[in-house]
Amino acid sequence: MSRSALLQVVFRGRSALSHQTHLRLRPLLESPPTPQQQVCVRWASCAARLSVDWDSLGIWDRRQEDPLLLPSSVGPQSSQVSLSWVGSASVLGQRKHNEDRLRVGRLHDNLLYLAVFDGHGGAHAADYCCTHLDTHLRKALEEEEDLEKVVTQAFLNLDRALHRHLSNYGNTSHQTAGTTATVAMLRAGTELVVGSVGDSRALLCRRGRAHKLTHDHTPDRRDERDRIKSCGGFVVWNSVGVAYVDGRLAMTRSIGDFHLKHHGVIPTPETTRVTVNQDHDSFLALTTDGINFLLSDQEICDVIKQSHNPTESAELITQQALQYGTEDNSSILILPLGAWSSLPPLHLYSTSRNLVSCGRWA
Repeated sequence: MSRSALLQVVFRGRSALSHQTHLRLRPLLESPPTPQQQVCVRWASCAARLSVDWDSLGIWDRRQEDPLLLPSSVGPQSSQVSLSWVGSASVLGQRKHNEDRLRVGRLHDNLLYLAVFDGHGGAHAADYCCTHLDTHLRKALEEEEDLEKVVTQAFLNLDRALHRHLSNYGNTSHQTAGTTATVAMLRAGTELVVGSVGDSRALLCRRGRAHKLTHDHTPDRRDERDRIKSCGGFVVWNSVGVAYVDGRLAMTRSIGDFHLKHHGVIPTPETTRVTVNQDHDSFLALTTDGINFLLSDQEICDVIKQSHNPTESAELITQQALQYGTEDNSSILILPLGAWSSLPPLHLYSTSRNLVSCGRWA
């Protein structure tokens, strides 16, 4: 900007300020001023005579012409969701090995997915599913547009491919390996489809409230238990009331667990379709049972809202599970959505205060 143009801008700014000051003072001057009004008149008149330069307008560097950038904590403001916003955390708990696996990927410009796997009987099944999920989703997309059918086909194909993979080892112990699977696919920022087997979960935070998107597949469910029994299996409960298929597996659907397939343990997922409202939906969260066993869906939602950084929120959740005494691996994925930046500010989170008031420790 030339010097003459700069002087014109300053001059016009002073003229506009003087004109606005005159308009504000006009009602005061039409009647006899009170002592307080006299003070206001004198202060406003002095302000009008002050020279206006770039420093007083708050410009530190007059050569700065770069656009303003919003901080990363603001989150997405449109239907386009970036994988860089995803927060994740995973802790070992009291186990010797972490058999949880997390996966995030983009299949097309407007289609992404998130997945959590909680392995059991070793990490073989969880490792394989985490590595090959992307391939099977892409193959299913070549044949189907319906995301619910895509997820279902990918799960079934993964299960068959895992069986072939484990059979190559020639070790019968590998046939007992299995994993939960919870996969969420988001297309165009609005079409959300979640498929799940086992007891990993997905929830959507809408207007600050948790909305369950999955249901655990356990022998406690009558419909699941009836299928197990109709296939020749049986259900037993241990001393603390946890139900097991054939006394071995605490879930009725999974990928893997081939030694129990003939007794009704299936890899077919239950799917849920939701239309995301970017104005009201704050985030999508996928969790494993190390978290779910100790925190309710609403507690998970409330803890995540303690921070406007998704990674910090994920770490808060896993640390809270540890404080509550989880023994299992605990993992979480958090995908911020359009209303993430409008989460209400909450009081500083205090784990110790939460634990003192928590009935779990009574």
